[in-house]
Amino acid sequence: MSASRNYAIVTASYMSFTLTDGALRMLVLLHFYQLGYTPFTLAALFLLYETAGIFANLGGGWLALRFGIPRMLGAGMSLQITGLLMLSALNPAWSPALSVAWVVLAQGVAGVAKDLTKTASKSAIKASSQLGAGQLFRWVAFFTGSKNAMKGIGFFLGGALLQFVGFQGALWLMAAMLAIPLVGVTLSLPRTLGRATSSKSFSELFAKSRAINLIAAARIFMFGSRDVWFVVGLPVFLYAHGWHYIEVAGFLAAWTIGYGGVQAIAPLLIARSPDGLSREVPAAQMWGAGLTAIPVLIAILLAIAPTWPSDLVVVIGLAVFGFAFAVISSLHSYLILAYAGSEKVAEDVGFYYAANAAGRLLGIVLSGLLAQQGGLPACLWGAAVMLAACLALTFMLPRSRARGGVGQTASAPPPAQY
Repeated sequence: MSASRNYAIVTASYMSFTLTDGALRMLVLLHFYQLGYTPFTLAALFLLYETAGIFANLGGGWLALRFGIPRMLGAGMSLQITGLLMLSALNPAWSPALSVAWVVLAQGVAGVAKDLTKTASKSAIKASSQLGAGQLFRWVAFFTGSKNAMKGIGFFLGGALLQFVGFQGALWLMAAMLAIPLVGVTLSLPRTLGRATSSKSFSELFAKSRAINLIAAARIFMFGSRDVWFVVGLPVFLYAHGWHYIEVAGFLAAWTIGYGGVQAIAPLLIARSPDGLSREVPAAQMWGAGLTAIPVLIAILLAIAPTWPSDLVVVIGLAVFGFAFAVISSLHSYLILAYAGSEKVAEDVGFYYAANAAGRLLGIVLSGLLAQQGGLPACLWGAAVMLAACLALTFMLPRSRARGGVGQTASAPPPAQY
């Protein structure tokens, strides 16, 4: 019962955090696009956000082992409130250069907050799971799916707040919203959750198994393939085709909510194995191959069918992309916990999500550059190249715990229990 209670507290807290994180991204993107910033400058606003996340994930895993997961959750949520209040202090009278620098700094604080919170939350799931790989996959899938659904709601919330409340008022409101779950985490979770002996050196921190190195490298390209069109290319494309801000935010919200819903039901779509790997890895390869073809098909349709409504082609194509991406993302999120060692799971998860942040950083930079040079079609071709690299790495993943130095997790129950 205590394990389920801890899982429920962590999930609810992270959902609240994710709501503000999604709203913040949309607020910043639309507010500064409205002020006339170029696609590359818009991408630059998020660079420190993602760069800081790389180090926050690595350090967050180490700190979670040393001080416990609840303290890292509290630290992440406190930093998010700090970032929101920093952005609310932005002065319209400042020069463009000073405004950009201030926003980048505040986004850096938010980036540390997000990845400290994510690493602590995902580690708490592994630390709380007691019934083997079947429960772990279900918990990870629900957590990841509901997180992304809440992020989608946050996108819509950000657009709506910008339109009806204004930039500063929206930031104050979100900071107040996040203070409530922060108190809940501080008072409700056991202080020792997730504590263990942490690595004593940087070389030990980076000494991961072959399986974890491969899945982390694949994660870089997988999330780069999403953000290369999602962050700048798609919103600018839709706005240029006559969509209003709240419509752009609404579509991004609907896409992310649907994506999260598919992630939550991913265990129902994947044939499971008693060892937790022998069927799951081939499934990741199959879904990855299908996903790689989708941005190629969208880009080709935009080129050969200029009379078709291009925004409709993109919306339908990216809906299909979102379904496949959700399944493979859920699979990868499960595989890192399946491969992770039990004693240092927080460090393994932190290493993996540092790769996740690196992929988002790569995607953001390319999104600004490609959108400015070749529009959304260039972003889609960039996504296809990165997905091909992700697929190649997936074919190198070990399919059993006896290969690749795979960490031992709780023994898997028989197939009937999945």
